Amino acid sequence: MLFTLKKAIGGLLLPLPLLLLVMAVGLFLLWCSRWQKTARIILSSTWLILLLISLQPVADGLLAPVEDRFSTWHGTQKVDYIVVLGGGYTWNPQWAPGSNMIGNSLPRLVEGIRLWRENPGSTLIFTGAAAQSNPVSSAEVTARVAQSLGVPRSSMITLDKPRDTRQEATEVAKVVGHRPFLLVTSASHLPRAMVFFQQQGLDPLPAPANQLAIASPLNPWEKVLPSSLWLGHSERAIYETLGRLWQKITEPSLEPGQQGASR
Repeated sequence: MLFTLKKAIGGLLLPLPLLLLVMAVGLFLLWCSRWQKTARIILSSTWLILLLISLQPVADGLLAPVEDRFSTWHGTQKVDYIVVLGGGYTWNPQWAPGSNMIGNSLPRLVEGIRLWRENPGSTLIFTGAAAQSNPVSSAEVTARVAQSLGVPRSSMITLDKPRDTRQEATEVAKVVGHRPFLLVTSASHLPRAMVFFQQQGLDPLPAPANQLAIASPLNPWEKVLPSSLWLGHSERAIYETLGRLWQKITEPSLEPGQQGASR
């Protein structure tokens, strides 16, 4: 119940549902003659905010500081384990395997496989429980996609119990012990994930994937036209900021970089 409540409240605080709720209040007040001025202020403000966070310079300006904490892993240290955290997924056996990995999941797996190839003999650990009413877990779907890309099943471990990052850290600790390992997740999620894993006394080496904030050249119109793509970048930045705030409130204080992150 607490997990569902956390996800529901967090979802409502994201920009699109929150702004739509505020707009609904504005529209309601618009029909009340004594509140029309307030309604116009609310609707104008929410329209402007929605416009701004749907523009690339604003969206990626919000996201870049969240993502830039760790650089892409090009280290030479060899590891026995590469942990790839679960993300969005579904399971439809009629689809191409990779199509079952939604949003951030496939880029995480691609980076995990790249690192696995650079560490011969290492083992990939995939995490993630089954979504409600789905008979296949996130970890299992990731393993099946990895197998379709040439990774032998003998080089994988699936942990299909954890439902969030804190639980993933707990389950991974039972497998890797105190040995260093590469921790692969989205660049925006990695700072928060590092805290959970370090709290378990683990020694994760940060390996960000799925970087989204664009600093390289774009066509001029892509910078000035609002897009749902850029809105998604703003949402990711806000989601992770809320996650870090919640983490600081509910977890003991430990900043990434105090332990294995410095390697």
